[in-house]
Amino acid sequence: MSQLVKDVTEIARCGAQYRADRMAPMGLKGCHASYLEEICANPGISQDKLAQRICINKSNVARQVAALEEDGFITRVPSQNDKRIMELFPTEKTLELLPKIKQILQCWEAWLTQDLTEQEVQLLAGALMKMKERASACVECIGE
Repeated sequence: MSQLVKDVTEIARCGAQYRADRMAPMGLKGCHASYLEEICANPGISQDKLAQRICINKSNVARQVAALEEDGFITRVPSQNDKRIMELFPTEKTLELLPKIKQILQCWEAWLTQDLTEQEVQLLAGALMKMKERASACVECIGE
């Protein structure tokens, strides 16, 4: 494994631990931040579309969505157009916690980038976007 991949992986693991530690008092796992942000931004999103948007396989999304529903963070409603499709909606509980979740994510990003110049942040963001797009394209190709 190259040093670049090792570094990106380690940053991701540290970020997951950071989120887990700070979200636990809210009754959430660290991985739930991406689920809840996406559901709040797109009320009524289907489980399949959510899986695509956050790049998580459908079975893991189904498990986490079930846990979030059981704990009162979201509701699942059958689509009016196709009863096989479950649409996801945030609950009031989630909407109240969303600012805190966003603050946790912003604090992590600020911590990571505090020693970088604005230009370095912009260059890094651009490079990571390109890498993310290539990674997503590769995963989409594998799934076909």
